[in-house]
Amino acid sequence: MTYCCGILVRDGLVMIADTRTNAGLDNVSTFRKLHIFSKPGERIMAIASAGNLAISQSVLSTLTEGLEDPNTGELETLMNAPTMFQAAQRIGRAIRAVHATEGPALKSEDVSFDVSFLFGGQIKGSRMRLFMVYTAGNFIECTTDTPYLQIGEHKYGKPVLDRAMHYDVELYEALKTGLISMDSTMRSNLGVGLPIDVLVVRSDACEADLNHRIEAGEPYFHDLRSRWSAALRAAHQNIPRPPYKTKKSQKPDNMSKGRKR
Repeated sequence: MTYCCGILVRDGLVMIADTRTNAGLDNVSTFRKLHIFSKPGERIMAIASAGNLAISQSVLSTLTEGLEDPNTGELETLMNAPTMFQAAQRIGRAIRAVHATEGPALKSEDVSFDVSFLFGGQIKGSRMRLFMVYTAGNFIECTTDTPYLQIGEHKYGKPVLDRAMHYDVELYEALKTGLISMDSTMRSNLGVGLPIDVLVVRSDACEADLNHRIEAGEPYFHDLRSRWSAALRAAHQNIPRPPYKTKKSQKPDNMSKGRKR
């Protein structure tokens, strides 16, 4: 299991991914799930993955080596995609290519073809964009109405983003909210865990403003977790108790009256 979220605000892009993989209680490992493709000043793209690790690694390798254009014979990669939209299309093509070669073998072993990606970034001269790419290779784009996307074990971290996130949030405030969302997920699901990889990109910079790994015991994240827990407890205590009471039913008349002895 994993949890990844991408947040696109006016000032830029935040992407966060955990690193835990779980193939059973006795087979827990750490793998990087946030991958960056960049040429500073020209383009920066990031992909966060969830689902079957072998499938996601095959898709990423296919994108790195390139997909052959059937018309021109040119190898298409993320680094030579002319737009973010076409780059997202190439991720979809790579998923379908891997499915065509590995899908039948997985099906014969009763293993589902399960993979999804968050893909965000910017190419110089165009706007910053954020997409979620599904198992079938189709995708949706983040909008200003709901400026975040999630993959993996997203349900525990979603309420935090729903309440706090909007398009005009300052970039590092968006990062803080994303980390609280990650902490909420880690609290409720042991399949999500440290280290956490973080990328922050400012609009029109086309390079990373922050590319950081949060390790276990890191002071800021430990403090954030403690403060968030304390804030929730304080908020809970400050809310008045519910005024509701069950109406007491009228006591029945004395049943002994008129009863024969």
